[in-house]
Amino acid sequence: MADVPRSAVIGRDGLDSLIRALSARGRTVVGPTVRDGAVVLAELSGGDDLPYGWGVELEAGRYRLVERADGAAFAHSAGPQSWKTFLHPQRERQWTADRDSDGAMTFSQEATPAPSYAFLGVRPCDLRAIAIQDRVLTGGPHEDSNYRSRRERALLVAVECTEPGATCFCVSMGTGPAAGPGYDLALTEVVDGAGHRFLVRAGTAEGASLLDEIPHRTADPGTRAAAESAVTAAADHMGRTMPPVDLQALMRGTLSAERWDDVASRCLTCGNCTMVCPTCFCTTAEDITDLTGDHSERWRRWESCFDLEFTHLPGGPVRATPHSRYRQWATHKLGTWYDQFGSSGCVGCGRCIVWCPVGIDITEEAHALARERDAHAPAEER
Repeated sequence: MADVPRSAVIGRDGLDSLIRALSARGRTVVGPTVRDGAVVLAELSGGDDLPYGWGVELEAGRYRLVERADGAAFAHSAGPQSWKTFLHPQRERQWTADRDSDGAMTFSQEATPAPSYAFLGVRPCDLRAIAIQDRVLTGGPHEDSNYRSRRERALLVAVECTEPGATCFCVSMGTGPAAGPGYDLALTEVVDGAGHRFLVRAGTAEGASLLDEIPHRTADPGTRAAAESAVTAAADHMGRTMPPVDLQALMRGTLSAERWDDVASRCLTCGNCTMVCPTCFCTTAEDITDLTGDHSERWRRWESCFDLEFTHLPGGPVRATPHSRYRQWATHKLGTWYDQFGSSGCVGCGRCIVWCPVGIDITEEAHALARERDAHAPAEER
């Protein structure tokens, strides 16, 4: 392998070459593209599939595509999907069972080979979300072997955030807008008077070898400075913030807060927030059979802590009210996740805010809880 510079610059043609190089290595390239009025994640056949010239307007309960004059490819915030869709699929068959004419049963565990993915356009918040799911699904004594197989075969091309959306708060969670560890390649898009280009950094040997295969030039000081300035400016323009407090302590200390009643009066318990969250991992199992009763299958599918059946015991659901279900989700995400996995379960992507039908905002709820706690604290503790 030739000596590759620590950082390089590629143009739009280099991005197309990267996709073709990844495909030539047998990888299924997945990245953002425009479909059905949104920026979604789908298989890419070339650079032209990327959402050049498209951005998004976001607010609580609102998402809209908007055209951009600068032709940027990655100047959009997180869409309705995350990479969890591919690493931890929404529905997955576990095993099948068949009964022959003599009544003997044969069980077969599902053994589909893991695809070799290349994820192009992984935002820093989603890069952290993947790292969190790694800990959840492979970091304990009961690992998900299917997840591990897919994850080990996935190559990550991160794209640093240069234009946060109105619902982004990655700075509050320490997850962006600069790319943290875990990427094979990291891109920073620059569009200015000097042209449209991407600063590229290699994070692994495979990333460096890919960079060696595509058209590139040594990174010039102007591009480095422009890229750094764009990422720094993004950090100063977050659309949302979390209160500057210990969120784990806040969740633990406000379990009886009146604010939970307020949010429960608005929450539909639809579970949208858990479906779009890049770190929510809960699943359930469902068994199905054919009409003869001679063939059955077990499938694993995503489940939500907002679903009454998720906590249903012989005596009834454990969390029967919207109050208890929303509180469970928020306090786990921001608080008890630390006890289980050593970090917050929130990465500040803002998807739960955008895709909530009634616009419930987790940052607004956290600020309200902090204000209520402070209002009831002794004067000397305020």
